[in-house]
Amino acid sequence: MAYDFDKITDRTHTFAAKYDLAAKRNKPTDAISLWVADMDFPTAPCVEKALKRRAEHGIFGYSRPDDRYYKAVKNWFSKRHGFSIEDDWIVTTPGVVFAIATAIKAFTKEGDGVLIQKPVYYPFFNMINALERKVVNNPLVIKNGKYEIDFDDFEKKIVSEKPKLFILCSPHNPGGRVWKKEELSRIAEICLRHKVVVVSDEIHSDIVFNGSKHTVYSTLSNEAAENSVICTSPSKTFNLAGLQISNIIIKNKSLRAAFQKEVDKTGYDEPSLMGLEAAMAVYEEGADWFEEAKAHIWRNIEFAKAFIKEHCPRIKVMEPEGTYLLWLDFSDFTELSDLEISERVLRKAKVWLDYGKMFGEEGAKFQRINCATPRPILEEALRRICAEFA
Repeated sequence: MAYDFDKITDRTHTFAAKYDLAAKRNKPTDAISLWVADMDFPTAPCVEKALKRRAEHGIFGYSRPDDRYYKAVKNWFSKRHGFSIEDDWIVTTPGVVFAIATAIKAFTKEGDGVLIQKPVYYPFFNMINALERKVVNNPLVIKNGKYEIDFDDFEKKIVSEKPKLFILCSPHNPGGRVWKKEELSRIAEICLRHKVVVVSDEIHSDIVFNGSKHTVYSTLSNEAAENSVICTSPSKTFNLAGLQISNIIIKNKSLRAAFQKEVDKTGYDEPSLMGLEAAMAVYEEGADWFEEAKAHIWRNIEFAKAFIKEHCPRIKVMEPEGTYLLWLDFSDFTELSDLEISERVLRKAKVWLDYGKMFGEEGAKFQRINCATPRPILEEALRRICAEFA
């Protein structure tokens, strides 16, 4: 391998939310931090080169994407996902959560319902509530150890609650499902019939394993493309979250105009210069690094599954098809409450994970762990957890 993903890099005192906020958030400062979804190893060398080159230029003025930037983005999605994009479909934003909040404002009004599927990435419902819309929940169901969609309930909720918008998490965070084309087509058929706009968060789209194939929602049909907003970013694929760059792809001209109008209301005019440089660099030159990073992550996932099975088999691991996150099920510990499980992980095992109920009540007795880290860090975290829950 050309890259050493097991080398430990000290991230303390670098403004890292994952490490430097422990005391402020009342977490043990000696806890191993595997909660937030970023990687614990440096990004692709092409990013460092691009940012150094820009830094040496010395001028950091107002910035806009150009033809080369659009070409890099389009080529990546065409080669990786068979997704053909036009330049004017792309709206840059400082992040996917920003884009989701923008979409809620653009396509709904206060009091309207917004459909989601808990357990799910918690900013979805945080934004809905903050913007004074109503959360409409179509809970995912566990069948044969993985999440599936209850389509009967999905359509019933649309009929009864009349949401204007559905926010899809694809691939699914925290459960790691990579939705099959047939599942997405059924979603599209229902949403088109009831005139529900789909916002598809596809930030983890590149990180899929073992023959799973990510289907970009817009590629289902022209009708699906015209009724959707596709949220993408290089931030998960290449560990660039702090550079604040996302590409929101909207084919439908009227949807795009409404979305852009809400972006304009925020005063956000120019994307991050360093974000543009980094995104262009990785989409042009970062593929080899990403393939090795993904292979390392999968080896970590396999290691974690085997370690837990051997040392603490009462913890069940939901088999991931994508993302670098594992969803750990502690429901066999009937003698412990949800809060007691979380406190034991954090205060006794000294491992800081994402608490399952953050993703909705359906996440009770789950914990989410990030496997995009050097193996020694992951192994020590698992050793601590299993010592408490053996």
